[in-house]
Amino acid sequence: MAMTGVLRPGHAQLRVMNLEEAVHHYRDIMGLIETGRDAEGRVYLKCREEVDHHSVVLREADAAGLDFIGFKVLNEATLDQLEADLNAYGIATTRIPSGEMLETGERVRFQVPSGHWFELYAKKTAVGNGCGLVDPTPWDPASIRGMAPLRFDHALLYGPNIAEVTKIFTEVLGFTLVERVLNPEGTANLIVFMSCSIKSHDIAFAEYPEPGKLHHCSFAMESWDDVLRAGDIMSMHKVPVDIGPTRHGVTRGRTIYAWDPSGNRFETFKEDRQSYPDQEPLTWTFEALGEGGGLDYVQRKLHDTFLTVVT
Repeated sequence: MAMTGVLRPGHAQLRVMNLEEAVHHYRDIMGLIETGRDAEGRVYLKCREEVDHHSVVLREADAAGLDFIGFKVLNEATLDQLEADLNAYGIATTRIPSGEMLETGERVRFQVPSGHWFELYAKKTAVGNGCGLVDPTPWDPASIRGMAPLRFDHALLYGPNIAEVTKIFTEVLGFTLVERVLNPEGTANLIVFMSCSIKSHDIAFAEYPEPGKLHHCSFAMESWDDVLRAGDIMSMHKVPVDIGPTRHGVTRGRTIYAWDPSGNRFETFKEDRQSYPDQEPLTWTFEALGEGGGLDYVQRKLHDTFLTVVT
Protein backbone atom coordinates (compact mmCIF):
# COMPACT_ATOMS: atom_id res chain seq x y z
CA MET A 1 0.00 0.00 0.00
CA ALA A 2 1.09 3.60 -0.46
CA MET A 3 2.49 4.84 2.84
CA THR A 4 0.78 8.16 3.51
CA GLY A 5 -0.98 9.66 6.50
CA VAL A 6 -0.05 7.85 9.70
CA LEU A 7 3.09 5.79 9.04
CA ARG A 8 3.78 3.73 12.16
CA PRO A 9 3.91 3.62 15.95
CA GLY A 10 6.76 5.95 16.87
CA HIS A 11 7.11 5.89 20.63
CA ALA A 12 5.54 4.95 23.94
CA GLN A 13 6.21 6.80 27.19
CA LEU A 14 6.02 4.36 30.10
CA ARG A 15 5.73 5.08 33.80
CA VAL A 16 8.13 3.01 35.89
CA MET A 17 8.54 2.97 39.66
CA ASN A 18 12.31 2.60 39.78
CA LEU A 19 14.03 4.27 36.86
CA GLU A 20 17.40 2.53 37.06
CA GLU A 21 15.79 -0.91 37.47
CA ALA A 22 13.72 -0.15 34.37
CA VAL A 23 16.75 1.05 32.42
CA HIS A 24 18.59 -2.14 33.34
CA HIS A 25 15.64 -4.19 32.11
CA TYR A 26 15.04 -2.41 28.81
CA ARG A 27 18.67 -1.61 27.98
CA ASP A 28 20.72 -4.47 29.42
CA ILE A 29 18.28 -7.42 29.41
CA MET A 30 16.06 -6.59 26.46
CA GLY A 31 18.90 -4.96 24.55
CA LEU A 32 17.45 -1.59 23.58
CA ILE A 33 19.97 1.17 22.93
CA GLU A 34 19.97 4.18 25.27
CA THR A 35 20.02 7.38 23.20
CA GLY A 36 19.60 10.14 25.77
CA ARG A 37 18.32 11.56 29.04
CA ASP A 38 16.56 14.88 29.44
CA ALA A 39 16.27 17.55 32.12
CA GLU A 40 13.09 15.94 33.44
CA GLY A 41 14.99 12.70 34.07
CA ARG A 42 13.33 10.74 31.28
CA VAL A 43 15.41 8.04 29.59
CA TYR A 44 15.18 7.48 25.84
CA LEU A 45 15.84 4.17 24.08
CA LYS A 46 15.52 2.66 20.62
CA CYS A 47 15.49 -0.83 19.14
CA ARG A 48 18.30 -1.98 16.88
CA GLU A 49 16.57 -1.67 13.49
CA GLU A 50 14.90 1.64 14.26
CA VAL A 51 16.35 4.66 12.52
CA ASP A 52 14.72 7.41 14.59
CA HIS A 53 16.17 8.63 17.87
CA HIS A 54 13.88 6.73 20.23
CA SER A 55 10.81 4.56 20.52
CA VAL A 56 10.62 3.98 24.28
CA VAL A 57 10.69 6.73 26.91
CA LEU A 58 10.87 5.82 30.60
CA ARG A 59 9.55 8.20 33.27
CA GLU A 60 9.82 7.48 36.98
CA ALA A 61 6.45 7.74 38.76
CA ASP A 62 4.54 6.42 41.75
CA ALA A 63 2.51 3.98 39.64
CA ALA A 64 3.32 1.97 36.52
CA GLY A 65 1.46 2.38 33.24
CA LEU A 66 1.35 4.31 29.99
CA ASP A 67 1.52 8.09 29.59
CA PHE A 68 0.93 8.16 25.82
CA ILE A 69 1.72 6.60 22.46
CA GLY A 70 3.01 8.62 19.53
CA PHE A 71 2.50 7.85 15.84
CA LYS A 72 4.75 9.26 13.16
CA VAL A 73 2.99 10.85 10.18
CA LEU A 74 4.29 11.50 6.67
CA ASN A 75 5.09 15.22 6.93
CA GLU A 76 4.04 18.49 8.55
CA ALA A 77 1.23 19.05 6.06
CA THR A 78 -0.18 15.67 7.06
CA LEU A 79 0.16 16.63 10.73
CA ASP A 80 -1.82 19.83 10.14
CA GLN A 81 -4.50 18.01 8.16
CA LEU A 82 -4.95 15.24 10.71
CA GLU A 83 -5.23 17.79 13.50
CA ALA A 84 -7.92 19.60 11.52
CA ASP A 85 -9.71 16.29 10.89
CA LEU A 86 -9.62 15.40 14.60
CA ASN A 87 -10.99 18.84 15.52
CA ALA A 88 -13.75 18.56 12.91
CA TYR A 89 -14.70 15.20 14.43
CA GLY A 90 -15.01 16.89 17.83
CA ILE A 91 -11.71 15.84 19.40
CA ALA A 92 -9.73 18.56 21.14
CA THR A 93 -6.00 18.70 20.43
CA THR A 94 -2.99 20.35 22.04
CA ARG A 95 0.25 21.29 20.33
CA ILE A 96 3.35 20.16 22.24
CA PRO A 97 6.30 22.35 21.20
CA SER A 98 9.31 21.04 19.34
CA GLY A 99 12.07 19.95 21.70
CA GLU A 100 9.83 19.11 24.66
CA MET A 101 10.79 15.53 23.87
CA LEU A 102 14.42 15.01 22.88
CA GLU A 103 15.12 15.19 19.14
CA THR A 104 11.39 15.40 18.33
CA GLY A 105 9.45 18.06 16.49
CA GLU A 106 6.06 19.53 17.29
CA ARG A 107 3.46 17.01 18.43
CA VAL A 108 -0.34 17.02 18.32
CA ARG A 109 -1.74 15.41 21.47
CA PHE A 110 -5.32 14.19 22.00
CA GLN A 111 -7.32 11.83 24.19
CA VAL A 112 -9.70 9.14 22.92
CA PRO A 113 -12.85 7.88 24.71
CA SER A 114 -11.01 4.87 26.16
CA GLY A 115 -9.06 7.33 28.30
CA HIS A 116 -5.77 6.90 26.44
CA TRP A 117 -3.58 9.76 25.24
CA PHE A 118 -2.05 9.76 21.78
CA GLU A 119 0.08 12.14 19.81
CA LEU A 120 1.04 12.62 16.19
CA TYR A 121 4.34 14.05 15.00
CA ALA A 122 6.19 14.46 11.71
CA LYS A 123 9.81 14.99 12.74
CA LYS A 124 12.28 13.04 14.85
CA THR A 125 16.05 13.04 14.43
CA ALA A 126 17.30 10.06 12.44
CA VAL A 127 20.26 8.46 14.18
CA GLY A 128 20.45 5.37 11.96
CA ASN A 129 20.62 1.66 12.69
CA GLY A 130 24.39 1.25 12.40
CA CYS A 131 24.20 -0.35 8.93
CA GLY A 132 24.89 2.78 6.86
CA LEU A 133 22.97 4.35 3.99
CA VAL A 134 25.33 3.42 1.13
CA ASP A 135 26.24 -0.23 0.58
CA PRO A 136 24.67 -1.03 3.96
CA THR A 137 25.45 -4.10 6.02
CA PRO A 138 22.51 -6.45 6.71
CA TRP A 139 22.83 -5.90 10.45
CA ASP A 140 25.03 -4.10 12.95
CA PRO A 141 27.00 -6.49 15.18
CA ALA A 142 27.31 -3.80 17.86
CA SER A 143 23.52 -3.69 18.22
CA ILE A 144 23.06 -7.37 19.08
CA ARG A 145 22.78 -7.62 22.85
CA GLY A 146 20.14 -9.05 25.13
CA MET A 147 16.92 -10.01 23.40
CA ALA A 148 17.71 -7.52 20.60
CA PRO A 149 14.21 -6.72 19.26
CA LEU A 150 13.95 -5.10 15.85
CA ARG A 151 11.40 -2.39 16.72
CA PHE A 152 8.59 -1.23 18.95
CA ASP A 153 5.77 -2.93 17.07
CA HIS A 154 2.38 -2.25 18.67
CA ALA A 155 0.44 -1.90 21.91
CA LEU A 156 -2.76 -3.38 23.33
CA LEU A 157 -4.73 -0.93 25.45
CA TYR A 158 -7.67 -1.57 27.78
CA GLY A 159 -10.49 0.91 28.34
CA PRO A 160 -14.17 1.71 27.71
CA ASN A 161 -15.96 2.86 24.54
CA ILE A 162 -13.83 0.98 22.05
CA ALA A 163 -16.58 1.18 19.42
CA GLU A 164 -16.10 4.95 19.34
CA VAL A 165 -12.31 4.58 19.47
CA THR A 166 -12.48 2.27 16.46
CA LYS A 167 -14.41 4.92 14.52
CA ILE A 168 -11.80 7.56 15.33
CA PHE A 169 -8.91 5.39 14.21
CA THR A 170 -10.58 4.12 11.04
CA GLU A 171 -12.62 7.15 9.94
CA VAL A 172 -10.31 9.98 11.01
CA LEU A 173 -6.79 8.55 11.20
CA GLY A 174 -7.11 6.11 8.28
CA PHE A 175 -6.43 2.82 10.05
CA THR A 176 -7.89 -0.49 8.84
CA LEU A 177 -9.77 -2.89 11.11
CA VAL A 178 -7.85 -6.14 10.52
CA GLU A 179 -9.21 -8.52 13.16
CA ARG A 180 -11.72 -8.52 16.01
CA VAL A 181 -12.93 -10.64 18.91
CA LEU A 182 -16.62 -10.50 19.76
CA ASN A 183 -17.96 -10.17 23.31
CA PRO A 184 -19.55 -13.25 25.00
CA GLU A 185 -23.00 -12.22 23.74
CA GLY A 186 -21.74 -11.78 20.19
CA THR A 187 -23.27 -8.32 20.03
CA ALA A 188 -20.19 -6.05 19.94
CA ASN A 189 -16.44 -6.08 19.59
CA LEU A 190 -14.51 -6.98 22.73
CA ILE A 191 -11.04 -6.57 21.18
CA VAL A 192 -10.11 -4.80 17.93
CA PHE A 193 -6.84 -4.96 15.99
CA MET A 194 -6.14 -2.03 13.66
CA SER A 195 -3.32 -1.29 11.24
CA CYS A 196 -1.95 1.79 9.48
CA SER A 197 0.26 -0.49 7.36
CA ILE A 198 0.00 -4.14 6.25
CA LYS A 199 0.98 -5.45 9.68
CA SER A 200 -1.50 -7.60 11.57
CA HIS A 201 -1.92 -4.61 13.90
CA ASP A 202 -0.25 -1.35 14.85
CA ILE A 203 -2.65 -0.73 17.75
CA ALA A 204 -5.27 -2.82 19.53
CA PHE A 205 -7.98 -2.04 22.08
CA ALA A 206 -9.99 -4.21 24.45
CA GLU A 207 -13.22 -3.20 26.17
CA TYR A 208 -12.57 -2.69 29.89
CA PRO A 209 -14.37 -0.69 32.58
CA GLU A 210 -11.35 1.31 33.78
CA PRO A 211 -10.01 3.94 31.37
CA GLY A 212 -6.46 4.44 30.20
CA LYS A 213 -5.01 1.03 31.00
CA LEU A 214 -1.98 -0.61 29.37
CA HIS A 215 -2.09 -4.30 28.60
CA HIS A 216 1.26 -4.55 26.82
CA CYS A 217 3.80 -2.96 24.54
CA SER A 218 5.09 -5.36 21.92
CA PHE A 219 8.56 -5.65 20.42
CA ALA A 220 9.10 -7.32 17.05
CA MET A 221 11.63 -10.15 16.84
CA GLU A 222 13.35 -11.29 13.66
CA SER A 223 12.40 -14.96 13.93
CA TRP A 224 10.68 -17.60 16.07
CA ASP A 225 14.17 -18.67 17.16
CA ASP A 226 14.73 -15.13 18.44
CA VAL A 227 11.47 -15.29 20.42
CA LEU A 228 12.68 -18.53 22.02
CA ARG A 229 16.09 -17.00 22.67
CA ALA A 230 14.36 -14.07 24.36
CA GLY A 231 12.59 -16.62 26.57
CA ASP A 232 15.95 -18.09 27.54
CA ILE A 233 17.20 -14.63 28.49
CA MET A 234 14.04 -13.99 30.53
CA SER A 235 14.70 -17.18 32.48
CA MET A 236 18.39 -16.38 32.98
CA HIS A 237 17.46 -13.00 34.47
CA LYS A 238 14.39 -14.26 36.34
CA VAL A 239 12.05 -12.00 34.36
CA PRO A 240 8.49 -13.10 35.30
CA VAL A 241 6.71 -14.64 32.31
CA ASP A 242 2.94 -14.42 31.82
CA ILE A 243 2.21 -16.53 28.71
CA GLY A 244 4.32 -18.49 26.25
CA PRO A 245 6.25 -19.36 24.27
CA THR A 246 3.21 -20.02 22.10
CA ARG A 247 1.30 -18.93 19.02
CA HIS A 248 -1.78 -16.74 18.89
CA GLY A 249 -4.67 -17.82 16.73
CA VAL A 250 -5.69 -14.15 16.55
CA THR A 251 -3.07 -12.37 14.35
CA ARG A 252 -1.09 -15.67 14.11
CA GLY A 253 1.76 -14.09 16.06
CA ARG A 254 4.34 -16.19 17.88
CA THR A 255 4.85 -14.76 21.30
CA ILE A 256 6.02 -14.55 24.90
CA TYR A 257 4.41 -12.15 27.37
CA ALA A 258 6.34 -11.07 30.46
CA TRP A 259 6.55 -8.18 32.95
CA ASP A 260 9.13 -5.47 33.47
CA PRO A 261 10.25 -4.68 37.06
CA SER A 262 7.37 -2.20 37.54
CA GLY A 263 4.70 -4.65 36.36
CA ASN A 264 4.23 -3.27 32.85
CA ARG A 265 3.61 -6.22 30.55
CA PHE A 266 5.72 -6.48 27.40
CA GLU A 267 5.69 -8.91 24.49
CA THR A 268 8.37 -10.41 22.25
CA PHE A 269 6.53 -11.04 19.01
CA LYS A 270 7.15 -12.59 15.60
CA GLU A 271 4.47 -11.62 13.11
CA ASP A 272 3.17 -14.28 10.75
CA ARG A 273 0.20 -12.48 9.17
CA GLN A 274 -0.04 -9.43 6.95
CA SER A 275 -3.27 -7.90 5.72
CA TYR A 276 -4.01 -5.38 2.98
CA PRO A 277 -6.69 -2.70 3.44
CA ASP A 278 -9.01 -4.24 0.84
CA GLN A 279 -9.34 -7.49 2.82
CA GLU A 280 -12.28 -8.19 5.11
CA PRO A 281 -11.49 -8.24 8.84
CA LEU A 282 -11.28 -11.64 10.49
CA THR A 283 -13.79 -12.31 13.28
CA TRP A 284 -13.33 -14.49 16.35
CA THR A 285 -16.06 -15.51 18.77
CA PHE A 286 -15.37 -15.09 22.48
CA GLU A 287 -15.45 -18.88 22.93
CA ALA A 288 -12.74 -19.28 20.32
CA LEU A 289 -10.49 -16.80 22.14
CA GLY A 290 -9.97 -19.58 24.68
CA GLU A 291 -10.90 -23.08 23.56
CA GLY A 292 -10.43 -22.22 19.90
CA GLY A 293 -6.85 -21.13 20.43
CA GLY A 294 -7.40 -17.44 19.71
CA LEU A 295 -5.12 -16.41 22.56
CA ASP A 296 -2.99 -19.53 23.06
CA TYR A 297 -3.19 -21.81 20.05
CA VAL A 298 -0.96 -24.45 21.64
CA GLN A 299 -2.82 -24.92 24.93
CA ARG A 300 -6.23 -23.69 23.70
CA LYS A 301 -6.95 -21.93 26.96
CA LEU A 302 -7.86 -18.44 28.07
CA HIS A 303 -5.32 -17.26 30.63
CA ASP A 304 -6.97 -15.31 33.44
CA THR A 305 -4.11 -12.84 33.67
CA PHE A 306 -4.59 -11.79 30.06
CA LEU A 307 -8.04 -10.38 30.82
CA THR A 308 -7.39 -9.01 34.31
CA VAL A 309 -3.79 -7.77 34.80
CA VAL A 310 -3.15 -4.28 33.42
CA THR A 311 -1.25 -1.16 34.49
